[in-house]
Amino acid sequence: MSTELFANQLLQAEQDRMGTVALTEQDSTLTTQDAYKVQLEIIKQKLAQGQSIVGKKIGLTSLAMQKLLGVDEPDYGHLLDGMVVENGSELSFDRVMQPKVEAEVAFVLKKDLKGPNVTPLDVIQATDYVLPSLEIVDSRVKDWKIKLQDTIADNASSSHYVLGGKPVRLDQVDLALAGMVLTKNGEIINTGVGAAALGNPINCVAWLANKLSEFDITLKAGEVILSGALSAAVEANPGDVFTAKIAHLGEVSVRFSS
Repeated sequence: MSTELFANQLLQAEQDRMGTVALTEQDSTLTTQDAYKVQLEIIKQKLAQGQSIVGKKIGLTSLAMQKLLGVDEPDYGHLLDGMVVENGSELSFDRVMQPKVEAEVAFVLKKDLKGPNVTPLDVIQATDYVLPSLEIVDSRVKDWKIKLQDTIADNASSSHYVLGGKPVRLDQVDLALAGMVLTKNGEIINTGVGAAALGNPINCVAWLANKLSEFDITLKAGEVILSGALSAAVEANPGDVFTAKIAHLGEVSVRFSS
């Protein structure tokens, strides 16, 4: 397994907008630790190109998705400044490959969080506010034919994200009970609740801080943390408009160019 070779392959796929063969098909011995090394190599190259890290994203927080990929824990990826899309604006379809949309709770931190042994209370104390968010996930692997190692290497299948504009403090909302409605072109396509993400999105952020301690990475004050989808990802096509409403947090929307 060549970390740099696989990283370059995924970067080339993104640049060409042509899906590549799954890494796990090319190397059946690829481990999750190997995959995170590929991810970190991709991030290193993007930072060298002038991008900057603005946060992290958590994936596979629902039991359904974990069972689908045969895993028993979430995964994570890095958010870069080039991934930000303004609430209510348009995302050009030539900036994505095979996008899907998820509704999530986004956390913005006011203090650093460094594992191990981070608790949900630590997360509450470190959080400045939460927002509704849409994550646009994408895969550089052809036809989404991925295993856990493939999505991890591919920066947890990250692409873009949108934040709603109404900051809410954690003492103003019970995230576990917060209902979510996701619409596509004005029709309800998914519903969910905060408890779908490891029982509470707060638990997801605690998991992330502890997982990152294995790589000596700290969640920094000011970073955005996308805490995981509250329902299944929905395929996006040119011209589609997605809106998510999360109880007590407000709404967030994005439009794909036609």
